[in-house]
Amino acid sequence: MIKNYFKITLRNLWKHKGFSFLNIMGLAIGMTAGFLILLYVGFELSYDTMHTKADRIYRVVADIQTPSEKIQADRPAWAVAPNLQREFPEVEAAVRLLDLDMLVRKDNIKFKETKAVAVDSSFFQIFDFKLLQGDPKNVLKAPFEIVLSKSAAEKYFGEENPVGKTLKIMDEGYVAKVSGIMEDIPENSQIQADVLLSMTTFTQNLQKGLDDQWGNYSPAAYILTTAGTAPNKLQSKFPDFLERKNGEEMKESQMFVTLFLEPLKDVYLRSTRGGNGGGNINNVYIFSIVAVFILLIACINFINLTTARSVERAKEVGIRKVVGAEKGQLALQFIGESVVICLIAFGLTLALTALFLPYFNTLAGKTVSDGVFSSPIHMLLLLGISIGIGVLAGIYPAVVLTSFKPVSVLKGRFSSGTSGILLRKVLVITQFTISISLIIGTLVIYIQMQYMRDQELGFNKEQTIVLDTGAKPAQKVLKQSLDQLSGVLSTSLGSSVPGAENAAAYSEMENKNGDFQVANLDLYFVDENYIPQFDFKLLAGRAFSKDFATDSTQAMVINEKTVQLLGFTSPEEAIGAKFKQWGREGKVIGVIQDFHFRSLQSEIKPLTMRLEPRGTNLIAIKVSPKNIPQTVAAIETRWKDILPDQPFEYYFLNDFFDRQYRGEERFGNLFLNFAVLAIFISCLGLLGLAAYSTMQRRREIGIRKIVGASVFGIVNLLSKEFLKLVGIAFLIASPITWYAMHKWLEGFAYRIDMDWWIFLEAGLLAIIVASATISFQAVKAAIANPVKSLRTE
Repeated sequence: MIKNYFKITLRNLWKHKGFSFLNIMGLAIGMTAGFLILLYVGFELSYDTMHTKADRIYRVVADIQTPSEKIQADRPAWAVAPNLQREFPEVEAAVRLLDLDMLVRKDNIKFKETKAVAVDSSFFQIFDFKLLQGDPKNVLKAPFEIVLSKSAAEKYFGEENPVGKTLKIMDEGYVAKVSGIMEDIPENSQIQADVLLSMTTFTQNLQKGLDDQWGNYSPAAYILTTAGTAPNKLQSKFPDFLERKNGEEMKESQMFVTLFLEPLKDVYLRSTRGGNGGGNINNVYIFSIVAVFILLIACINFINLTTARSVERAKEVGIRKVVGAEKGQLALQFIGESVVICLIAFGLTLALTALFLPYFNTLAGKTVSDGVFSSPIHMLLLLGISIGIGVLAGIYPAVVLTSFKPVSVLKGRFSSGTSGILLRKVLVITQFTISISLIIGTLVIYIQMQYMRDQELGFNKEQTIVLDTGAKPAQKVLKQSLDQLSGVLSTSLGSSVPGAENAAAYSEMENKNGDFQVANLDLYFVDENYIPQFDFKLLAGRAFSKDFATDSTQAMVINEKTVQLLGFTSPEEAIGAKFKQWGREGKVIGVIQDFHFRSLQSEIKPLTMRLEPRGTNLIAIKVSPKNIPQTVAAIETRWKDILPDQPFEYYFLNDFFDRQYRGEERFGNLFLNFAVLAIFISCLGLLGLAAYSTMQRRREIGIRKIVGASVFGIVNLLSKEFLKLVGIAFLIASPITWYAMHKWLEGFAYRIDMDWWIFLEAGLLAIIVASATISFQAVKAAIANPVKSLRTE
């Protein structure tokens, strides 16, 4: 019997090849999209789960309260981690991680390692990064010891065993000994490193006294707690600890610190502080919902198409009932057929996933999966979903077609009833509610991204090349040499450029009341050319100038936010205000207009600038837009002549600044692709319902044509009902999507307003797409020969 059912299934599929293709392909596309999103979500949630002690590892972070603001730092002071381990038995181990951009050399091989991290020797005791060579308890203890990743070891030593050999590190060329080799750190780790340097290199050699510094917040810190330790209880002991260790200094500096513990597994996705690698739990939630929506649309689409096809088989079922078939047998046949179709769609899903996975990895900006079969749990889950869809889709036609009287069907009077019609309408409304929501979401995301790109930044970032000289003594010579190139319009020195990390300095600033106000202010070290080269607008006072000798020791330029912080009502009032900052004292000589030196996701903060050429490491080069490749080649030649030991690396400022939005751009592109898929699958569902409705009304259409109805009139008759459903879906989708996108936009300090036209445009687009889909079936019915429609009457 089962063999017979299987034959009937294949015959029906082959008999209606076009319909079967739409049915299977629609479901397969939906499940492929759902599977890809499932892989993405699974990858995002897998960050830092490779560590067996992950449930006991916490990142130590700090809130710093000053009289002016509260700073939410993603790291504590240098002294915190080692003192926590000494003071609290609940802390089994502690480690600090200091990110480095470190020059590494071996003979003629030299690289600027951007994934270099200085760590304490407890690193491999806390984290489960596998050492291929070396003792995890002893590596990285002595100063100038390094551990290389497998890839880095091959880069510098090829097939040789590097353990025990040496490399030259940093600009000074210190000799460092390789004490271990580790496996390449997986991509789903927020800690990324190809070179690990012993922290004792700094604390015992290069910068002695760091272990006792309570006001320097450079390295990140993690602790491993003992089994059974309650983090909240441990955290409650930190205020007394800080008071004992640093109470007097906090009172003196008016900077009061509070320490918190963030679970390791929450750092990547849930932390609101910097340095979390760019993960966003809200995006994970959104994509999870989108996956559910797409699978739901695919399921609805499959049910609609299956229902439309089932009407054609009413007479078949009637005959089978007449010859003795029982309801259970018929129901089993329909459910079985539906499951078989879903299993075919599942197989096609695996093929499509394998085909599109490389493109999806590129779109996501990371390798979320190496292959379809690398995630067996997800694959089994998808198999279960496909079987479930098959059962659900088969139940409705099974119940309807097995419940009617065979005499009625054989006389041609079969109808599924009002309840069936209502169900299909509800399903279509649900489909288009989701589709319109995705259209609105896509428009909002696109407009927000465009708004961020078009926003007036307050500075000129075009045709600017940035070089990092590492504050080498030859920097000034290189700058003077570059000024002589024909393609170079101007050069300037700075410790940072807009879009890059910058220092924050403990500052005492004279406010409107004449008092010195304590604040932690962002700080740029610059030269005299920096402000004019970037076209910062001067609102009051003057910029730095070589005509004033005291500018290099006693002058400061501030932005508007600093003026507001100090309580001045106008930029002019701030001119002459005194400051004390990092051992320098002087006066404010100028105020510049606020500019976005960070992403538009962050509000502009108070910023100070000081003339300090010896504290700069970057050369910003404004070049002519003509013959840029030749200009870059000329710059490289000068670099190699003056800094032969340094690898030549550069970037264009506009590209560098725009990198801040790549995460949002990837999110937008992924969202757009899945929205298009959802709309496409919805249209297939609408096509199914249109086909069903047309089939039910074919006699009515034939009579209308005979009495003179036009093709347009019939198309309008058939389309009107469905467009009403799309209109209802629009009314449901608009307020829901407005709320969801409003919450998403709250993550941006500078954002668009969701104007009414966005929703209207989404609604019109949905109506156009729906009309095109329905018209295909309606026109086909309107031009059909009415004689064929009436022959069975």
